[in-house]
Amino acid sequence: MNFRSILILLFLTLLLASCGGKKRVVTTKKRVKKEKVVTQPKPEPEVVKEPTPVENPKLSKPTTGDINRDYILDFKDAAMREMQLYKIPASITLAQGILESGAGRARLAREANNHFGIKCHKGWTGGKIYHDDDAKGECFRTYNDATYSYRDHSLFLTERKRYRDLFSLNLLDYKAWARGLRQAGYATDRRYPEKLINLIERYELDQYDTQALEAMSVEDQMIQPPLRADTVHTVKPGETLYRISKIYNVSVEDLKRLNNLSSNTLSIGQVLTVK
Repeated sequence: MNFRSILILLFLTLLLASCGGKKRVVTTKKRVKKEKVVTQPKPEPEVVKEPTPVENPKLSKPTTGDINRDYILDFKDAAMREMQLYKIPASITLAQGILESGAGRARLAREANNHFGIKCHKGWTGGKIYHDDDAKGECFRTYNDATYSYRDHSLFLTERKRYRDLFSLNLLDYKAWARGLRQAGYATDRRYPEKLINLIERYELDQYDTQALEAMSVEDQMIQPPLRADTVHTVKPGETLYRISKIYNVSVEDLKRLNNLSSNTLSIGQVLTVK
């Protein structure tokens, strides 16, 4: 073997020795699983809704779409009560109220609770309002409540001699009452009776005459003469039911019953039946 062969053999031996002595190093790395990040949308600010207003049934009045019918619903009970106490047909009172107050829309009705256009006249000590009528700036009565206007209307007819003949008429004969009012001078309009009758028949107001009459006793149905002036009292400042009861020698309870009062509260200018 020559020298060259020896060198080659030696090189191969060293090469094999170096390859066998190396260790394979395996590096293991933990694979980190990336979690998917979900971005939540920002919540919208909560909107607080206003509560739906609830109508108070005590303050709500039924509406029919007809202002005359609405007026009748509001005042039919007052008209029937006046018929029972003063023997004036409820149909006539309601028709006059509709006609003269514009079904409660006229200024005197809205601002003064005066539904029958009753003027102050001599001796009136209650509230006053001035309004153009037959003359400019005439004085009209004011009331704290429209039902007082209904009561004053009854007193207006029963206390004046010129209306005395009306109370001899049949309570169910609204046509005779309508003509009788015109003849007694209640209105200057020649068509006044016709207007009242048309309203009564259109809205069947005579049904309230029948209802009121049926609720009255036989004695109450008898026609009575107009009340005298000493049977009523106009409330003055500082007066109470007790004080008025002593003046007329009647009990407080009798006064409340005669005037359909539910409390002892009075208003200045309020007209009370005392006998």
